Amino acid sequence: MGALLLDRMGRLGRFLWSGWVGVAGLALFAALWQQGHEAYGDFILPSPLATFGATAELLRAGETWHLAWATTSRALQGFLLTAVLGGALGLAVGYSAAAMRLARPLLTIVMGVPPIAWIVLAMIWFGSSAGTILTTTVVASFPLVFANVAEAVATRDRSLEDMARAFGAGPLQRLWTIVVRHVAGQYFPALAVALGSTFKVAVMAELLANINGIGVALAMSRANLDVAQSIAWVVIIVAAIFIIEYGVVQPVRAELERWREAARPWGVKR
Repeated sequence: MGALLLDRMGRLGRFLWSGWVGVAGLALFAALWQQGHEAYGDFILPSPLATFGATAELLRAGETWHLAWATTSRALQGFLLTAVLGGALGLAVGYSAAAMRLARPLLTIVMGVPPIAWIVLAMIWFGSSAGTILTTTVVASFPLVFANVAEAVATRDRSLEDMARAFGAGPLQRLWTIVVRHVAGQYFPALAVALGSTFKVAVMAELLANINGIGVALAMSRANLDVAQSIAWVVIIVAAIFIIEYGVVQPVRAELERWREAARPWGVKR
């Protein structure tokens, strides 16, 4: 138990330490943002400090937390549905070449329709309700997750499965130890992209369907020509995505990809 605890603490420490690279990237982005502010002025692009001040002012209001939670909960519902359906159906379809050929043109059709068109159709079907947001977020992000998982299953190393079968591994054991580990390498990057897509589409749907949330708040700040507040709402959205991705998605990915540790320079081969 002690060795397991130390191993987990070590991996957690490496994960947190690797965050310094991300902080450096954010610092570079802030520097470019400041350059843009100095070049174009406050009306076009407020400074990072002014934007963070507007963000802090928004966070002091209770209504902000209510709107942020409304948008986040709707986007999370779409994201979780996408993760489950895309992963499960992609896993099933990936085992059948005929099903893969059947699914490809359908995915092309779904991905070819712009999200704005799905929002309009969902507004006709469900009106200004959460069903509109759920439908558009799932339709916008499902094809990416499904296609990545199905392709990963189809390109798995079948010789490893044969070897595991020869050593007596059953179907479920082979699925967990070989196929799922292989699929995770493409599944989690697709989830990271899908997470951002669900939030973007959720805010867009709220704005167009006039559903209470960050989308409506953005529309109000746009009407008031308050650029700093508009960007502050964007900062809140991005912060929510950061919390979910690096607080949930990436830790789960690290658990499923522990076998990669031995291939890294600091890994200990056992």
